[in-house]
Amino acid sequence: MLKFSSFLKPYRISMSIALLLMLTELAVELLHPILMAKIIDEGILQEDLSVVIRWGGVMIGISLFAFASGMINSFYAAHVSQSFGFDIRKQIFVKVQQFTFENLSRFPAASLITRMTNDITQLQNTLFMGLRIMLRAPLLVIGSVIMSFFVNPVLASVFAFVIPVVVMMLIWIMKRGSHLFNKVQSMLDNVNDVLRENLIGMRLVKAYVRRDHEIKRFSLATNSLRDSTVTALRMIETSMPILLFIMNIAILFILWTGRAQVVNGDVQVGEVVAIVNYGLRITSALSMFSFIIMFLSRSRASASRISEVLETKVDIESHENVHEFKHGKVTFEHVSFTYPGTNQVVLKDISFTANAGETIAVMGGTGSGKSSLFQLLPRLYEVDSGRVYIDDISIDSISMQNLRGQIGLVPQEAVLFTGSVKENIAWGKEHASFVEIIEAAQAAQIHETIEKLPAKYETRIGQKGVNLSGGQKQRMSVARALVRKPKLLLLDDSTSALDVKTEIKLLTALRDYSCTIFLITQKVSSAREADKILLLDDGVLIAEGSHEELIKTSSLYQKIYHSQMMEELTDVKATN
Repeated sequence: MLKFSSFLKPYRISMSIALLLMLTELAVELLHPILMAKIIDEGILQEDLSVVIRWGGVMIGISLFAFASGMINSFYAAHVSQSFGFDIRKQIFVKVQQFTFENLSRFPAASLITRMTNDITQLQNTLFMGLRIMLRAPLLVIGSVIMSFFVNPVLASVFAFVIPVVVMMLIWIMKRGSHLFNKVQSMLDNVNDVLRENLIGMRLVKAYVRRDHEIKRFSLATNSLRDSTVTALRMIETSMPILLFIMNIAILFILWTGRAQVVNGDVQVGEVVAIVNYGLRITSALSMFSFIIMFLSRSRASASRISEVLETKVDIESHENVHEFKHGKVTFEHVSFTYPGTNQVVLKDISFTANAGETIAVMGGTGSGKSSLFQLLPRLYEVDSGRVYIDDISIDSISMQNLRGQIGLVPQEAVLFTGSVKENIAWGKEHASFVEIIEAAQAAQIHETIEKLPAKYETRIGQKGVNLSGGQKQRMSVARALVRKPKLLLLDDSTSALDVKTEIKLLTALRDYSCTIFLITQKVSSAREADKILLLDDGVLIAEGSHEELIKTSSLYQKIYHSQMMEELTDVKATN
């Protein structure tokens, strides 16, 4: 928990109150054997009922006080642990929002979900247990040993030999348990990953009749989790009886030697009873150690996983006090790029200029580097070499807020969120007016479709837009980008699901926006309307120019053009 001291700092007063109340309970429990010894030696053996009533009343009174302390302690412990968990969960979410794609590649989505839910819950439970009983158990052991020496040092010396052995075994169990529970959390990540993939791809699973395969895959993951959990729990549960057996042997030894000393008159009966009571309290504390060690082992593994996220260095730094861009002129100057963790160069020495307000079509085969080029503009990744400029300003000198705030990105896979149509479009601009939302929808050629929905712009969209077609989702994504009136509009094959007529209307409407447009497309019919075409092949910019220029100078573009023209002729003949 030392790593998370900053999260506990705001709750120091509540923690202090909880610990003080816990110590009050502990003090009362440690006083009970001494009071019981007095009742036995001075009351019962002396047949003095007044002593029994007096000290018995004291025991009842302080027990009620300890009960009240325990109730209030639970309240403060719950307050601290829940607030602590809330703060960490919020901080991790903020941290993840700052991650680059390179950072995110280290943490699969399922793992991040597990860390933000299960792992933080483990820390919350451990903190609650720590303020409630976790510290009480070891303090009860230490306090019982100390108090027993005050009662009778000779009988208490048995604990001096036994306790160190027990402590060494506990340390070994904790280290071993931490390793095993770390493995358990990894297995839980795997289960969540399989479950997440299955739920996302449920339509495909049903279409391909792969239910049995998915059940088998999930069973393998859950079996691994079960086996890992059983191994960890078995190790703890089998080791604790050994510790309790050692303590019971020590108590029996105290009873045996105590009896002899009582007979010789060296020790009073109440003292033996008090020492045995302290031994029983130590034994009961040790029986709680199985739960404590399980909590500590799990929380140690969880704390390590959470710290890994919090301590991850964000690869791209934002310079908030430097330049801003206003127009949208883009220049790539000898740019090369390799995805982190790979050796394959996906962009090689790319150089071109797109003037503000131009439409740039980016064409090329699969794996040619088109989407990679797009991801460099909003600095989702950093270039390996070369420079990217916007308005002749290097993008690493532009504040991240300004850079990304002026870019409208429509990804290849349309991503929509649970909520209304209006909320999904307005997601692109936090305080967009309804008029702006309608204008964006009209330009994206989705307004008429929305008007036919049951509640129009208030119609709820299912998770990931399951109640919309592919083309509708693409146009919704375009509207979301347009509502922010960007200076740079990046369309990553965002018209692939549109028919030719709708696509032409969309591209025509985009001309009314004062922005530089980059359009990844496989259609010559879309590219020929652009001011410039960039033709990529295996990460290399092999040609650039207008449609008329490339049709004369680029053999690859000619091949693409003639191939698509032949397909169109074939379709016309088939229709006729």
